[in-house]
Amino acid sequence: MIHKLTSEERSTQLGELHGWVALAGRDAIQRQLKFADFNEAFGFMTRVAIKAQEMDHHPEWFNVYNKVEITLSTHEANGLTERDILLARFIDQIATGAQ
Repeated sequence: MIHKLTSEERSTQLGELHGWVALAGRDAIQRQLKFADFNEAFGFMTRVAIKAQEMDHHPEWFNVYNKVEITLSTHEANGLTERDILLARFIDQIATGAQ
């Protein structure tokens, strides 16, 4: 079984991430990013998709032109887990140039 983060773990982990916020009404985190253009946004999404596939953990996301909105939560645990935090850290690392 996958361990759902406690409130304390969630708070600590969220404090170490960049631009992620707790999503109201859901045990999930979300980040909004803005890139220079569509190609940069799509390239970023491609890198995240490859990593997510390797982790067998897939984000919920929405893209319009140069904007990407990502929501992370582990469906099997019905909430936030270490898997979400690991993917969020990866996203933070590759989101260079995003606003």
